[in-house]
Parts: sequence; C-alpha cells; structure tokens
Amino acid sequence: MVDARPAFKLACGRLPESGADLMSQPTVSRMENTPGLRDLIQLGRVLVDVYCASYVVPPAAVTLDVDDTCDVVHGQQQLSLFNAHHDARCFLPIHVYDTATSGPVAMILWPGKTPSGREVRGRLHRLVRAIRRHWPTTAITIRGDGHYGRPEAMDWCEDNSVSYVFGLNGTKALAAKVEPTADHIRVVRAIGDKDAVRGFAETTHAAKSWRQTRRVAAHIEATRLGLDIRYVVTNIATGTPAWLYAELYCARGQAENLIKLHKGQLASDRTSCRHPAANQMRLVLHTAAYWLMLTVRDAIPASHRLARAEFTTIRLRLLKLGARIRETAARVRLAFAAACPEADLLRHLATVLAPAPT
Repeated sequence: MVDARPAFKLACGRLPESGADLMSQPTVSRMENTPGLRDLIQLGRVLVDVYCASYVVPPAAVTLDVDDTCDVVHGQQQLSLFNAHHDARCFLPIHVYDTATSGPVAMILWPGKTPSGREVRGRLHRLVRAIRRHWPTTAITIRGDGHYGRPEAMDWCEDNSVSYVFGLNGTKALAAKVEPTADHIRVVRAIGDKDAVRGFAETTHAAKSWRQTRRVAAHIEATRLGLDIRYVVTNIATGTPAWLYAELYCARGQAENLIKLHKGQLASDRTSCRHPAANQMRLVLHTAAYWLMLTVRDAIPASHRLARAEFTTIRLRLLKLGARIRETAARVRLAFAAACPEADLLRHLATVLAPAPT
C-alpha cells in the first residue's frame, strides 16, 4: 500500500503528481517492528545529536530536566507493569528536555516502575557521554524529582563534574534541622492571622545511604491547615536557598508542559505494540514530529500571536488547511484560498523554512 496524497508528497520534497508515492500507514507500522536493540541505541544517540545541533555554537551551560509520565496500556504489552501510585497497568517513559529551548533530548521507554539508583546512574552516564561528544566543556545541570535523587546518581554526578538538584523526601532528622525557621514562620502566620506565610531554610544532611554530607534547601509554608515543608538536595554551592528552590528547582515545572505537548498533543502515549522495541521506535517517531512542530513554531516571528502557541493550535491554524496544488512542466503552484486566515504567515514560513539551493 502507498500514500499518494499530493500535499504529503510535496511536504517531503517530491512532486505532488509525478513524484514517487510515500509509504502508507500499514507500512509505517511494519517499519516500527524492524529496528533491533542496537538500532534503537543508535537512534537514541541521533536524538541527542539533533538536540546538540539545534545550538549554533556550544552553550556555556545547559540545564536538563528528567521526568517520567504515566502511559496507560490496555493489552499485554511487554514491560508494562501495574503501578500502585497511578493505579493502572502502564509504562513510565522517561522524558529529558532542555526547557530553555523546549528541545527534547532523550525519550526512553520504561517499565511501569520507579527506576533504581543503578538504573538512573546508567541513564545519566549514557546521556551525558553523548552530549560531551559535542560539547566537552559545557556545564551540565540535571534537575529531577525524588525518583531520580538516588545516592548512586548523586555520586556519579559529583565524580563527573555534573551539577544536580533533586527533590528529597522529608524525614524527622531533616525536620529537626529546619525547626527554628519553621517555628518562626508558624508564629508570624499566627500573629498576623494570615492565610499563608512562606520561607526558606538551608542545612546540611547525610543520610545513611549517602557517602558524604550534602547541601539541602527547604521550602517552608505555614497555612491554616498546618505546615508543609519541601526539600531539595544539590551539589551547587552558590545561591541562596530561596533561589535554589523557587528559581532553579521549581523551573522544572516547564518540563511537565513539554511532556503534555509530546504526549497529549502529539499522541506519543499510543505505545500499543506488543514488543518494547516497537514502542521505543514509536517514541522516536513522535519525537521527530515534536522537532518538526518546534521548528515551525520557532520560525514564526516573535511578535506574531502564534509565536508561543501550542502544537494543537499550530496544527489547526497552519497545517489543516485546504489548498489547490497544480504541477506543470515548469513548476509546482500551491494556491491557498483567499480567505486563508494566516496566508501572510504561511508565505513567511515557506520562505524561512525552504531548503537552501543546491
């Protein structure tokens, strides 16, 4: 089976009528089952290569956000497990983003369980090694929640000059160390009869599983319902605890928005193949689609209302349009209806994204 739709052929650089036809959806599905483990490892490196190539010059520093998302399955897919936290049988694909540019760095299919410390360390090692091939002197900071703040991961980062800031579960020992600050915040809230009072504290801590004492910052919030304390652990020696938590760590929330683009608006949770290699291949293909949509959005002028639009909006306003395509002996003519709401923007994108002449 083949796909002969002229708009698709034109988008792939082929003549809309006389050009070779494209593969059909069933052919794509068969292709997903073709790559083996070695091929998928190489494709993972290609994703890192594409990310690094998105920078014109190597950056002085980058911050990479590591997070996972629940991908519910509805069959007997291999590697799917029941996860009590999500109350579902699922995968937990690991997403890595550079939130400063919205660029995806790595997408890894993962069973429906929290990775162990050794597994986190292994993934970070492979990821950083692939980036260092392009940027040997770039400072790298890893951000993640408590799932990734494992002793093995922190040890590896410290041994390889990688900065990190990870979420940290609270303990009685940690609570005792920040109690003077927490008590002050409680008193201020009570005296002022306020809904909420927030503050920050800093301490050092050494859990039994850690090889050394590490810096810990705490976000303390007193409300009418009680006290809420959140902790992060880091090897970054500079900055106030307020900056470390509120500015640096909380900025990782943008990664969740990028996961929504990848998963919700590009449907990367359709990992319905039985074999995990095919599902990993699907993540690669969806990441390629993410890069295409991001490239289109980045080419939109900053003053335009679609410059920061979500992918769904860009698809509806720019891609799902009717057009008349005519192929002649001299050239291909693409005519949009006069009522096209974004005709000027489409002309601009056609010029900016046109391939360089050969």
